[in-house]
Amino acid sequence: MIEGKRQKQVAAVLEKDMNEIFQRLGLSMIDGGMVSIASIKITPDLFDARIYLSFFKVNDPIKALQFIQDKSWEIKKELTVRVRHQLRSMPQLTFYIDDTLDYVDKMESLFKEIKSQEEKFKPKS
Repeated sequence: MIEGKRQKQVAAVLEKDMNEIFQRLGLSMIDGGMVSIASIKITPDLFDARIYLSFFKVNDPIKALQFIQDKSWEIKKELTVRVRHQLRSMPQLTFYIDDTLDYVDKMESLFKEIKSQEEKFKPKS
């Protein structure tokens, strides 16, 4: 589904402020690794925000995600104060692990495996 202009605008505003909030609350460095906001997707009715987090060198991403979800009330409270003049209502925040890098790595390894199989069965000339 194609995102509308307003969805993109709201996502950009939320992402900018969320990055600052993560820095201020110390959520960008968890468990010896780095946490960053990969993307934010807003539903067409602007009531739900899906925040995809990227975990780099975090020992337990699921535990780190749970820690961030535990802090979601504090994050939403501060975010509401920051965007109160830009949005009529604050979207419901839901956090997810962004697994696109894992998917890319898996696809690359599959392509390498296919290429090696092709090389094995390629006739020698």
